[in-house]
Amino acid sequence: MHEKSSVFDMIGPVMIGPSSSHTAGVVRIARTALKLLGSQPEQADIIFYNSFARTYEGHGSDRAIIAGLLDFKTDDKRIKESLDLAGKMGLNYQFKSVGNASTMHPNTIRITLKKGDHEIEVLGESKGGGIINIAEVDGFKADFSASLHTLVIFADDVKGSIAFIASILSHDDCNIATMSVSRRGKHDQACLVIEMDSGLKPVTLEYLRSLTWVKEVIYIPDIDL
Repeated sequence: MHEKSSVFDMIGPVMIGPSSSHTAGVVRIARTALKLLGSQPEQADIIFYNSFARTYEGHGSDRAIIAGLLDFKTDDKRIKESLDLAGKMGLNYQFKSVGNASTMHPNTIRITLKKGDHEIEVLGESKGGGIINIAEVDGFKADFSASLHTLVIFADDVKGSIAFIASILSHDDCNIATMSVSRRGKHDQACLVIEMDSGLKPVTLEYLRSLTWVKEVIYIPDIDL
């Protein structure tokens, strides 16, 4: 399947830092993880893999990821000061590096965020030019870019549920761009990730959350907004 492309492929994003894959992409991965958690984390455990493991300090990926977790955008001048600002803003963090993970993309980061009893784990890949792929969310395959409106639904594996959710979105005049479905096993918990061309009305999100077989609904508008 041909990967999605954008103007970033040709000219790259407006950003602070020396490399789009090591700064802009990292900021966007972190901001996506932040949106998935839904609030400012108290603790962030971050693992850099492969190329990132060897260069994250020298190329500023450490500052970029903390900046994203503080919800700074790619062109925010505070990125350079993010490690110092984290403590003042109540964010504790620790870094770990794994230099040889042959099954992973060269520029991969695993982020585990905690806020009280709430925790989420995100595996992100920086593709270059500021383009990212969120490969996993809480161990479920996800594969979304965060460049479109994104809906993440954790639910029981119920027959007909995918078609039902798609029909709800169509009633909201929402066009589906991509869809990814993953489950732990037959009739076990499943994760549905839908990227859309337009946003959802609050009443639609409220209805989805009211369904008895739906456990959690996360809605992320365009991450660059």
